[in-house]
Amino acid sequence: MKKFNLLFVTLCICGIQVFSQDAKLTEDWTKKPVIVTPGCHQSPPSDAIILFQKAKDIANWEGRGGPAKWKASFKKMQVNGTGDIVTKEKFGDCQLHVEFRTPSKVKGDGQGRGNSGVYIQSQYEVQVLDSYINETYYNGQAGAVYKQSAPLVNASRKPGKWQAYDIVFHAPRFAADGSLTKPASVTVLHNGVLIQDHYELTGPTTYAGAPKYTAHGDMPLLLQDHGNPVCYRNVWIRKL
Repeated sequence: MKKFNLLFVTLCICGIQVFSQDAKLTEDWTKKPVIVTPGCHQSPPSDAIILFQKAKDIANWEGRGGPAKWKASFKKMQVNGTGDIVTKEKFGDCQLHVEFRTPSKVKGDGQGRGNSGVYIQSQYEVQVLDSYINETYYNGQAGAVYKQSAPLVNASRKPGKWQAYDIVFHAPRFAADGSLTKPASVTVLHNGVLIQDHYELTGPTTYAGAPKYTAHGDMPLLLQDHGNPVCYRNVWIRKL
């Protein structure tokens, strides 16, 4: 009986050793993930590029023909009819965080109410709009990939409340001859709710006509001046 017990224990130990060796074959030790400290509350993570957090950060932006002229106060900047603004730095694949606020005093309806836009690579728009009890075409409401993909749900807050987009964007890829090899894709969370799930764009977003890709490299981020006094704050980006 003792010999049997000893044999049983030996077999168990050997079995554990073999099982352990098999398990190690699937352990990946080739690349240690970089440590990134998450932000607290509304703070960006430690490796983020700060695009706007306070008034002086407007220096990270420029207008289409000169300095950015949006109204910038302590912790927000506001569309004021002086035109779109773009980042001085160019980006490709990225994780983007943008907070925005449409006017608390409701004026107009449809596309005329709290209209602006976040243009990734200056070409691919995630629509900003006051879509709280405000009917418009669905692929033009808040969180839409403009004129291409309606949001999965409407997660809009009331007018005058701060809202947030968290966007993961993968830039399109092109061959040496300029032909498209892989379309751009975007995932969007609106106020923490998934509204675009790895949507593949058919080209740059356009107001009219069919989208068509043209080969390009990294491009600036653009925030749209559509004539409505939309505010932005806490804008940061991570290169992927």
